Amino acid sequence: MTRVKRSVHARKKRRATLERAKGYRGEAHSNYKRAKEAVMKADSYAYRDRRNRKRDFRRLWITRINAAARQNGLTYATFMHGMAAAGIELDRKVLADIAVRDPETFRRFADAAREASAA
Repeated sequence: MTRVKRSVHARKKRRATLERAKGYRGEAHSNYKRAKEAVMKADSYAYRDRRNRKRDFRRLWITRINAAARQNGLTYATFMHGMAAAGIELDRKVLADIAVRDPETFRRFADAAREASAA
Protein backbone atom coordinates (compact mmCIF):
# COMPACT_ATOMS: atom_id res chain seq x y z
CA MET A 1 0.00 0.00 0.00
CA THR A 2 1.23 3.48 -0.80
CA ARG A 3 2.24 5.91 1.89
CA VAL A 4 -0.09 8.83 2.67
CA LYS A 5 1.52 12.07 3.76
CA ARG A 6 -0.87 14.05 6.01
CA SER A 7 1.28 17.09 6.70
CA VAL A 8 -0.60 19.68 4.63
CA HIS A 9 -4.13 18.54 5.49
CA ALA A 10 -3.36 18.06 9.18
CA ARG A 11 -1.88 21.57 9.43
CA LYS A 12 -4.85 23.02 7.55
CA LYS A 13 -7.28 21.29 9.92
CA ARG A 14 -5.41 22.50 13.01
CA ARG A 15 -5.17 26.05 11.69
CA ALA A 16 -8.94 26.07 11.00
CA THR A 17 -9.68 24.89 14.54
CA LEU A 18 -7.38 27.53 16.05
CA GLU A 19 -9.04 30.20 13.87
CA ARG A 20 -12.45 29.18 15.26
CA ALA A 21 -11.06 29.35 18.81
CA LYS A 22 -9.84 32.92 18.42
CA GLY A 23 -10.78 35.01 21.45
CA TYR A 24 -11.12 32.05 23.82
CA ARG A 25 -9.47 32.33 27.25
CA GLY A 26 -6.23 30.72 28.35
CA GLU A 27 -4.75 27.90 26.30
CA ALA A 28 -8.06 27.40 24.51
CA HIS A 29 -7.03 29.85 21.78
CA SER A 30 -3.45 28.68 21.30
CA ASN A 31 -3.11 25.01 22.26
CA TYR A 32 -4.66 22.77 19.58
CA LYS A 33 -5.91 20.10 21.97
CA ARG A 34 -7.59 22.65 24.28
CA ALA A 35 -8.90 24.63 21.31
CA LYS A 36 -10.46 21.51 19.77
CA GLU A 37 -12.22 20.71 23.05
CA ALA A 38 -13.45 24.30 23.44
CA VAL A 39 -14.73 24.47 19.85
CA MET A 40 -16.56 21.14 20.21
CA LYS A 41 -18.17 22.37 23.44
CA ALA A 42 -19.11 25.69 21.82
CA ASP A 43 -20.67 23.86 18.87
CA SER A 44 -22.76 21.69 21.17
CA TYR A 45 -23.94 24.78 23.08
CA ALA A 46 -24.78 26.53 19.82
CA TYR A 47 -26.78 23.53 18.57
CA ARG A 48 -28.69 23.28 21.86
CA ASP A 49 -29.34 27.00 22.13
CA ARG A 50 -30.65 27.37 18.58
CA ARG A 51 -33.52 25.19 19.81
CA ASN A 52 -33.78 26.93 23.18
CA ARG A 53 -34.05 30.32 21.45
CA LYS A 54 -37.36 29.24 19.89
CA ARG A 55 -38.60 28.22 23.36
CA ASP A 56 -37.47 31.48 24.95
CA PHE A 57 -39.11 33.69 22.32
CA ARG A 58 -42.40 31.80 22.56
CA ARG A 59 -42.37 32.30 26.35
CA LEU A 60 -41.67 36.03 25.86
CA TRP A 61 -44.52 36.40 23.35
CA ILE A 62 -46.95 34.58 25.64
CA THR A 63 -45.92 36.80 28.59
CA ARG A 64 -46.47 39.97 26.52
CA ILE A 65 -49.84 38.80 25.19
CA ASN A 66 -50.93 37.81 28.71
CA ALA A 67 -49.97 41.23 30.12
CA ALA A 68 -51.82 43.07 27.35
CA ALA A 69 -54.86 40.77 27.63
CA ARG A 70 -55.07 41.35 31.40
CA GLN A 71 -55.02 45.12 30.82
CA ASN A 72 -58.13 44.51 28.72
CA GLY A 73 -59.81 42.35 31.36
CA LEU A 74 -59.04 38.92 29.90
CA THR A 75 -56.68 36.12 30.80
CA TYR A 76 -54.27 34.73 28.20
CA ALA A 77 -56.26 31.49 27.85
CA THR A 78 -59.64 33.18 27.35
CA PHE A 79 -58.08 35.69 24.95
CA MET A 80 -56.51 32.98 22.78
CA HIS A 81 -59.70 30.89 22.89
CA GLY A 82 -61.74 33.93 21.88
CA MET A 83 -59.35 34.71 19.03
CA ALA A 84 -59.76 31.17 17.68
CA ALA A 85 -63.54 31.33 18.10
CA ALA A 86 -63.63 34.70 16.31
CA GLY A 87 -61.68 33.19 13.42
CA ILE A 88 -58.73 35.57 13.83
CA GLU A 89 -55.64 33.57 12.91
CA LEU A 90 -52.62 35.55 14.07
CA ASP A 91 -49.60 33.83 15.56
CA ARG A 92 -48.17 34.71 18.95
CA LYS A 93 -45.22 36.59 17.47
CA VAL A 94 -47.47 39.03 15.61
CA LEU A 95 -49.90 39.37 18.53
CA ALA A 96 -47.04 40.17 20.94
CA ASP A 97 -45.71 42.79 18.51
CA ILE A 98 -49.17 44.39 18.21
CA ALA A 99 -49.55 44.31 22.01
CA VAL A 100 -46.31 46.26 22.44
CA ARG A 101 -46.50 48.67 19.49
CA ASP A 102 -50.23 49.27 18.98
CA PRO A 103 -52.35 48.85 22.14
CA GLU A 104 -55.46 50.27 20.43
CA THR A 105 -55.49 47.52 17.79
CA PHE A 106 -54.86 44.92 20.49
CA ARG A 107 -57.85 46.31 22.43
CA ARG A 108 -60.03 45.75 19.36
CA PHE A 109 -58.75 42.16 19.13
CA ALA A 110 -59.51 41.70 22.84
CA ASP A 111 -63.06 42.99 22.34
CA ALA A 112 -63.58 40.62 19.40
CA ALA A 113 -62.20 37.73 21.46
CA ARG A 114 -64.46 38.60 24.40
CA GLU A 115 -67.57 38.67 22.17
CA ALA A 116 -66.65 35.40 20.43
CA SER A 117 -65.94 33.52 23.66
CA ALA A 118 -69.16 34.81 25.28
CA ALA A 119 -71.27 33.61 22.34
